[in-house]
Amino acid sequence: CADSLQTISFYCKAFIKRVMPTEKGFSTNAIHSDLLGLEWPGSPVVCGISLSTTFKQKTPGKPLKYEYSRSSNPTRDALEDTLAVLENAKHALCYSSGLAAETCILHLLKTNDEIVCMDDVYGGTNRLFNKVFDSFGIVTNMVDLCLMQNLKNSITDKTKIVWIESPTNPTLKIVDIQAIKKVITASKKDILLVVDNTFMSPYFQKPLELGADIVIHSVTKYINGHSDVVMGALALNDEKIHKRLSFY
Repeated sequence: CADSLQTISFYCKAFIKRVMPTEKGFSTNAIHSDLLGLEWPGSPVVCGISLSTTFKQKTPGKPLKYEYSRSSNPTRDALEDTLAVLENAKHALCYSSGLAAETCILHLLKTNDEIVCMDDVYGGTNRLFNKVFDSFGIVTNMVDLCLMQNLKNSITDKTKIVWIESPTNPTLKIVDIQAIKKVITASKKDILLVVDNTFMSPYFQKPLELGADIVIHSVTKYINGHSDVVMGALALNDEKIHKRLSFY
């Protein structure tokens, strides 16, 4: 009888392990990864919406966790934490639009720095690079990065960012992220690989795992999916870059 119970117990555990995996799936992370709800009064299972622009301080000049909503607030932190989990990133940052997120990245550069950019990118990105930041002396070289030799020929001592979309917007060209990273590494130069993951979303592709340094999203599109939000986001692992982007 004892042997029978042990056998039944063994198969029950095996069945539960099979139908109820211990690793969280994408849907679980998307819905339940935020634990900030525990910090709200009553511990709601859905994070509340923080409408306050400022937060109380126990003593002047010594804020608690939050100070001013432009920097952060509980609702924004909940979204950023969730996006970081979905991209398998240490950090995520949210912005008022995808182009606002791109603008923040470009503030990492200085005059005479160069960008090597896929020649087929979102029109707003193209305009931002070639009609806005060109006036600050930042040069963008538009190149077909489906061919690695083109990237090798384009990298110079001034190159600071390689910028790609994969698939591209709008023609859906596929760029090999891992191959791009290998070329950058072989160049032995301090170059950031930025990947726009808007079209694939973290459900289908996680560029950080393929070698990207920064992932960008127009949350307006597939992550939101309902045509009622305009928002951008970045995901990354590097602590120093995160600190600089957070400061901006």
